[in-house]
Amino acid sequence: MRCSIRGSAWGRRVNQEKTLRAGVVPAAADDAQHSREDLDAQRRQAFWRRVRGHRGLQAGALIVLALLAVALLAPWLAPHDPYAQSLAHRLVPPVWAPEGSWTYPLGTDQVGRDYLSRLIYGTRISLIVGFGAATVGCLIGVTLGLCAGYFGGRIDSAVSFLLTCQLALPGLLLAMALVFIIGPSLWVVIGIIGGLHWTYYLVVTRTSTLRLRQLDFVAAAKAVGSNRRQILFHEILPNLLNQIIVVFTFEVGIAVLAEAALSFLGVGIQPPTPSWGLMIAEGKMAIFHRPWLVVLPGMALFLLVIGANLLGDGLRDVTSPEKRN
Repeated sequence: MRCSIRGSAWGRRVNQEKTLRAGVVPAAADDAQHSREDLDAQRRQAFWRRVRGHRGLQAGALIVLALLAVALLAPWLAPHDPYAQSLAHRLVPPVWAPEGSWTYPLGTDQVGRDYLSRLIYGTRISLIVGFGAATVGCLIGVTLGLCAGYFGGRIDSAVSFLLTCQLALPGLLLAMALVFIIGPSLWVVIGIIGGLHWTYYLVVTRTSTLRLRQLDFVAAAKAVGSNRRQILFHEILPNLLNQIIVVFTFEVGIAVLAEAALSFLGVGIQPPTPSWGLMIAEGKMAIFHRPWLVVLPGMALFLLVIGANLLGDGLRDVTSPEKRN
C-alpha cells in the first residue's frame, strides 16, 4: 500500500512538472519570438528615421527615380520623333532665345532633329548602359572577391595578381581598342565597360569576406554540416549586400561617364541612336555659336551622375555600423 501511495504521489508530481514545463516552454518561445519581432521593428523604424533625416540620400533618390520615370515614359513625353530629320528646321535655337519657338522647346540639332526628344530618349541609353555595366561588373567582382576572401591561399594570390594587372591597364584606351576590334553596339559597350569596372567590387567583397569568415556564425554553420556553397551564399553574401549596393550606385555613375566618353570619341553608341555623349560630340563644332548643343546633354550627364553619387553616399551613411548602433 505504501509503495502504491508513494508511486501515485510520485506520478502526480511528475505529471505536475510535465504540465508546468509544457506551459513554460511555449511561453518562453512566444516571448523570444515577440522580442525578435520588436527588435526587427525597432531596426526598421531606426533605418527609415535615418533615411528621412538624410537630405543627400533623398535628393539622389529623387533624381534617379525622376530620370527612370523619364526613360520609361519617353514615348509619351517626347514631343517629336527623335530620329526624324528636317533640314528646313536645322539649328533652331531654344525657346528662351529670340528666334526660338515652343514647337522645339530646346531647339534642334544640325539635321533638324528635336533636341528635347533626343535628350529624353538618351536617358534610356544612359540608364541601360549604367545599370547594365554595373551589373556585369558586380557579377565579376563579387564572385572573385568571395572566392579570394573565403578560400585564400593560391586562389587569393591569383585574384590579387589579376587585380594588379587590371589596375595597371589604361581603362579608356583598352575599352576603345576592344570596341574597335569587336565592333561598336549597345550591348558590346555594356559588356566591355562592365568587364573593365569590377575592381571596386572585388576589393570591398574580399576585405569583408576575410573578416566575416572568422566570425562565430560561420563556424556554427560549419559545425552543423553546411558545405562551402551554403556558407558563401547563405551566410557570407547576405552580410555583404549593403556594401555591394553602395558600390553599385557609384559604379552606375562611372559606367555612364565611360559610355559618354566612348561615344564622344566615336567608338561607343553609334548615330543616329540618341546618346548624351554622342550629342556632345556632334555639337562640339558649334559650341561657340550654338552652346546649348553641348551644355544641355552635359547638364543631363551631370544630373544623372550626381544623383547616383548622392544616392550611394547616402546609402553608405544610413547603413554603416556606426549609424545602426
